[in-house]
Amino acid sequence: MNLNDIMQIVLFIAVFSLFAYFLGNYMANVFSGQKHLLSFLRPLEIFTYRMLKIEHEHEMGWKEYALSVGIFSVLSIILLFAILVAQSWLPLNPQKMANMPWDLALNTSVSFVTNTNWQAYSGEVSLSYFSQMTGLTVQNFVSAAVGIACALVLIRGIIRKHDPFKAADLGLGNFWVDMTRSIYYVLLPLSFILALVLVSQGVIQNLNPYITCTTLEGGTQVIPMGPAASQIAIKQLGTNGGGFFGANSAHPFENPRQFSNFLELLGLIVISAAFPFMYGNMSGRRRQGYVIFGAMLALLVAGIAFAMIAEYSHGTMEGKEMRFGKAGSILWGVATTATSCGAVNAMHDSFAPLAGMVPVMNIMLGEIIFGGVGSGFYGMILFAVITVFIAGLMVGRSPEYMGKKIEAPDVKLSMVGIMVPSMVILIFSSVAVLLPSALASRANPGPHGLSEILYAFSSGAGNNGSAFAGLNANTVFYNVCMSIGMLIGRFSVIFPVLALASSLAGKKTIPVSEGTFPTDTLLFASLLIGVILIVGGLTHFPALTLGPILEHFVMLSGKII
Repeated sequence: MNLNDIMQIVLFIAVFSLFAYFLGNYMANVFSGQKHLLSFLRPLEIFTYRMLKIEHEHEMGWKEYALSVGIFSVLSIILLFAILVAQSWLPLNPQKMANMPWDLALNTSVSFVTNTNWQAYSGEVSLSYFSQMTGLTVQNFVSAAVGIACALVLIRGIIRKHDPFKAADLGLGNFWVDMTRSIYYVLLPLSFILALVLVSQGVIQNLNPYITCTTLEGGTQVIPMGPAASQIAIKQLGTNGGGFFGANSAHPFENPRQFSNFLELLGLIVISAAFPFMYGNMSGRRRQGYVIFGAMLALLVAGIAFAMIAEYSHGTMEGKEMRFGKAGSILWGVATTATSCGAVNAMHDSFAPLAGMVPVMNIMLGEIIFGGVGSGFYGMILFAVITVFIAGLMVGRSPEYMGKKIEAPDVKLSMVGIMVPSMVILIFSSVAVLLPSALASRANPGPHGLSEILYAFSSGAGNNGSAFAGLNANTVFYNVCMSIGMLIGRFSVIFPVLALASSLAGKKTIPVSEGTFPTDTLLFASLLIGVILIVGGLTHFPALTLGPILEHFVMLSGKII
């Protein structure tokens, strides 16, 4: 590593931390109903409620909120599936793209609705402009908004004061209002600004047919066109990750230069990083937000450092962009898996074994190192609940979080949200390695081939969407199994989170006493990190030992498997 590499990392951390602080304060004002920078759009918001006949003053309980999330997601899957299997009959298809096969359309629909954006296809040869814009880009907005909305419910459940005259499961907000505000005041404005800046840097944005040109050798080459910038902006900001082109942000039309690379890297983390600050602001306890942010940042920095050392010790430039180098590729790879984004600017399959282990480990931990917009925050709060419970048992103090007593049902709900996605990863990976047809999709045998399979199901269950790039996932087996894994990974966390919010909302606030274990200190942050690593290590270390860790020692021995 040289000084430029180090400065790139330091600058990235400093800039996104600063932006996240101010964005978190802004978002707190938006979702608390206070005056903010875009308050002049309030008439548009009210008009939307009237047009869609939304009772925006109606407060939902957790079951009604969960039902709204479920119905909206199911209808979104059906609509997107219909677009993909019928795209040859729809407009804005200058290249005459054929309809998607049912299994690939199912996988893609589930992928974008669950904010996973796993792509078993190459966009420039598979999708029309209509499918990219009205199908995928729209889902990039609304699936991100669903994550934001569910995180808001948990925050309200934590900070709500007990009211004996009000039902315990009410006062958690309105799903449709939270969605609307997330899109109008956060996702759309930021995406509009980022898209314009990306266009200025060379990211394409047009509706032109593909260009056929003559190469210097006298052959022909087809150069794809399309409305890329508008999709790239929200794919980053919404931690979606689904690229317009198959090569994603390694493609020069999506990511032309160093500055666009920095902007896209900043975009994929800034909203997720703003959530702890928003939480501290909305709760009136800023130190609580600082502790959560600090724990996330410490895990991110540790992952970057470990991956950088591993790559610079044993890695090559194969599979990486010369424009960005090793440092730019590793920084992006760690950040995109820490934030549940899934966008890539290099192929993770080409990383040194232990460097490649860091992205998959980020996903296996639940992608709570900032994580997806909303989803990373509520995943971290689940770990905070477990940490409080364990700490209380260790020191004999009452397990409380933010003045709310943590009881057995709360711990059970938290464990469901943490463990079920891990079960999906291990069970589906086990099935895949037992089926010859599934093994045939590997590009490599031995431990690296296992890493490809582990990464795929981790990416699906963790709603990340990035790939090791060495696995042919466009088969009926992987399309169907990944679809199931993505659905379980998304909703096995969301529904327990909403139930936990209701449980916490109905509890009385307990005054701080000498028996209260403080959750706004460096000690708690350290315990939180320890619990995350222990849970992740105990759950996934055996599988990682047979994959990237074994591959590392095989590489050192000089043997070929």
